[in-house]
Amino acid sequence: MTALDTAEPKAATAIEAEDFEGAMAALASLRVPIDAFFENVTVNDDDPAKRAARLALLARVRDAVHTVADFSKIEG
Repeated sequence: MTALDTAEPKAATAIEAEDFEGAMAALASLRVPIDAFFENVTVNDDDPAKRAARLALLARVRDAVHTVADFSKIEG
C-alpha cells in the first residue's frame, strides 16, 4: 500500500521529534486508503498467498499505529 509506505516514515520521524500530533496526522492520512481496502478487498481470500499478504499489510498498519498509541489500553 503506497499510502502506508509514505505514512510510516513520516510518523516515525515525528515520533523521534516527540511530535505526537504530527505522527497521528501522518497515520490519519491512511483513513481513506484503509476504508477503500476494506470496501474492495476480501482479506480472508481463499488463496493462501493473497490472504497472507493482506493480513501482513494489516499487521503493518497495526504496528504503525502502535508506535504512536496502544489503543488496547483504552477502557470502554
